Amino acid sequence: MRVPVVGHDTRRRRARRRRALWTGGELLVTVGVVLLLLVVHQLWWTNREARRGAERKVEALEREWDTGREPAIGPSPQSTDTGAAGAPNTDTGRRQPQQSTTRSRQPGWSQAYAVLTIPRLGLRVPVAEGVSKRDVLNRGYVGHYPGAQQPGQAGNFALAGHRNTHGEPFRYINRLAPKDTLQVETRDAVYTYAVDKTLAQTSARDSGVLRQIPRSTVHPSHGYTAPGYFITLTTCTPEYTSRYRLVVWGKLVSMRPR
Repeated sequence: MRVPVVGHDTRRRRARRRRALWTGGELLVTVGVVLLLLVVHQLWWTNREARRGAERKVEALEREWDTGREPAIGPSPQSTDTGAAGAPNTDTGRRQPQQSTTRSRQPGWSQAYAVLTIPRLGLRVPVAEGVSKRDVLNRGYVGHYPGAQQPGQAGNFALAGHRNTHGEPFRYINRLAPKDTLQVETRDAVYTYAVDKTLAQTSARDSGVLRQIPRSTVHPSHGYTAPGYFITLTTCTPEYTSRYRLVVWGKLVSMRPR
């Protein structure tokens, strides 16, 4: 009977293979842990921090309004950050005459100046000027498209918000149904809009939804043909992507002094 002999070279090759497999396994585990931490950061930590910051800003605005202190008003912004989640390219079309009792003050770039409340979603979030990711949307705020009308004015008061991460204020706007109310509170008044129409999916470049008489250029049967007092909510769809836009429209139904 012959006894197999294992040479030193064979043992060394086997040892090297075991070390390589072990090292590869450790690298895979490390990469998996890093990816898990990134996911946790995006889906939990950014939401937690943005929501807390947005809540504090709502409280700060209410204190300012109650004490009558004037916020700093900056120059009117001249451009938009179209990389913002939920932000199609801006084309606001021809402006309609302003017919609001709101004081004629222009919010400064990235300044929070109003509060949007959606009772059906339990949402209460600041509205800031502009749709910059870094300065507005990633802070958990809702952004007002520069060039769009202000609350209560004839035309289109158009807003963008994240659907996922960074507070995700617009995550569930797809659940809004006709006649659900949207309230926009400023220093001077509270404007109530009623949800009227929803466009479930359109191109990220569908600028028609932001015009003063909002009407989709991609789906022309969706939108309006006559002037009015509109509010537009835009966000990304499907969830966790930015390929398309979800749009919700409403009409002004009442205004009362604050």
